Amino acid sequence: MNTLKNNVGREIPDEILNEKGYKTFKSVDIGNPDKQRVAPKVSVTTGDNKVVDSLEDVVKNNVKDGMTISFHHHFREGDFVFNKVMDIIINSGIKDLTLAPSSLTNVMNDKVVEAIKAGTITNITSSGMRGSLGEAVSHGLLKNPVIFRSHGNRARSIEEGEIKIDVAFLGVPNADRLGNANGMDGDAAFGSLGYALMDANYANKVVLLTDNLVDYPNTPASIKQTQVDYVVKVDKVGDPDRIGTGATRFTKNPKDLQIAKMVNDVIIHSPYFKQGFSFQTGSGGAALAVARFLRQSMIDNDIKASFALGGITKPIVDLLEEGLVNKVMDVQDFDKGAAGSMKSNKNQQEIDASWYADPDNKGAMVDQLDVAILSALEIDTDFNVNVMTGSNGVIRGAVGGHQDAATSKMTIISAPLTRGRIATVVPKVSTVVTPGDSIDVLVTEVGIAVNPKRKDLVEAFKKVPGLPLVSIDELQKRAEKIVGKPEEIQYTDRTVALVEYRDGTLVDAIKEIKD
Repeated sequence: MNTLKNNVGREIPDEILNEKGYKTFKSVDIGNPDKQRVAPKVSVTTGDNKVVDSLEDVVKNNVKDGMTISFHHHFREGDFVFNKVMDIIINSGIKDLTLAPSSLTNVMNDKVVEAIKAGTITNITSSGMRGSLGEAVSHGLLKNPVIFRSHGNRARSIEEGEIKIDVAFLGVPNADRLGNANGMDGDAAFGSLGYALMDANYANKVVLLTDNLVDYPNTPASIKQTQVDYVVKVDKVGDPDRIGTGATRFTKNPKDLQIAKMVNDVIIHSPYFKQGFSFQTGSGGAALAVARFLRQSMIDNDIKASFALGGITKPIVDLLEEGLVNKVMDVQDFDKGAAGSMKSNKNQQEIDASWYADPDNKGAMVDQLDVAILSALEIDTDFNVNVMTGSNGVIRGAVGGHQDAATSKMTIISAPLTRGRIATVVPKVSTVVTPGDSIDVLVTEVGIAVNPKRKDLVEAFKKVPGLPLVSIDELQKRAEKIVGKPEEIQYTDRTVALVEYRDGTLVDAIKEIKD
């Protein structure tokens, strides 16, 4: 099999490039091209009621073989919509669908596997996948390679017609009879509808599912009646208590707290910690700890942030309410605290995925980020980051907004040196998701490595007493000394997934695991 190496040294099969018309990844600097956007087909209606009784009839009349269907993942593990819709589609005998959700959560996995086995789904594009679905795809179950895209790249792909959604099924916690809806009110409120707004704006048919029909006109309206074809009343649309399951607990782990403190030290001694700086953090325990350390540093230095960005948690909202952050730009909420505050705080602004991170629009929020704190399953000595595949080669993660936020002025990876008997810092990552040119600093519990390309940061941090600066090669060797060299993963020649960079070029290809 002939292959072509891209600019991060990953071999991409010629057949993938030729059959799918891909270009290989060249640079994190994508320039300022002119792009043509598309528009959805509109089924014009002047009726005064879009509420239908039968979800089965909606599926039967609108979903056909070979179509592309989409869902959002704002309910996370509390989603009741996906499996309900997919059961009807599978039982209807519909085949060869492309599944194009904003992401796939564990609650969806078994149903997707069932749909693949039934021939219902033959293509998937998503931000990521885990669990039983990741295992199945990694071992070759799906007919065609999965395409993994960042949140910003998904927005770009929808707007430019690379993803053409025929029918979008969107669960919402409220809607009126014509389809005006938001994510802020109702028993199943989850806050921002940021990812779903792309589907509502560009899908040919938009189906809202809700357990809460309210009086017309329903405002504020994130999704508008001008976009909606059907409103379906269901018994329960989702469980908001499971939006943040396992994702947003404060850590008590001493290693995580040490990393968080060191991340904060990097931030406050960087050129970017100044009045009006901006930042994005993640949702894990270590990231929440960073937010706590950063809060105290902002108070001590009388510094306020202009905005915080991304998936939002209660600790970030607390910074807003304390006046330490002027605005929260919210594309998704990771817990009930963040979701609940959007309704009452005008400075918590709902943004769609395009505004958040589309590289092909007239200015995304990520372009204005000073600091981003991101995680990693693996990072290699070229600073390339893997957040997609585990140490056994199995798909178990998501691109999410990783590539998007890594365009910040200073991108920090916070990660332990090892996890159990598995090294985090490695000679070469198993899958490149975010190219090393985007990464500026790696913080582990035993030392801080600065990308040598960032000579300005190297010089700035050298002046800070007690900051444990080491080379990334030293960290890699130290990790290897602790856990040893792992056995090489065995793959077949078959490609099971493709990882795009945020501009749509191919950054890596994932091979099938050899049984």
